[in-house]
Amino acid sequence: MKYLILMLLALAGWWIWRRLKGRPPAPPSRLPPGEEAMVACSHCGVYGPVSDMLRDGDGLHYCSEAHRRLGPG
Repeated sequence: MKYLILMLLALAGWWIWRRLKGRPPAPPSRLPPGEEAMVACSHCGVYGPVSDMLRDGDGLHYCSEAHRRLGPG
């Protein structure tokens, strides 16, 4: 009985170790050269490059002037 309990504890430890070891690495925080961050429109949710989006005084991004005037949706 003692060996069965030790075997189960060893198996549980091995299973936990394998699960923790198999996690994927964190994604890189920087964008590769030539790529631009994408943000969602605060009104409709459409994604676009930061340089094409309009920004209001609160720092929210919008895809068009009409959506900027309408505000967050």
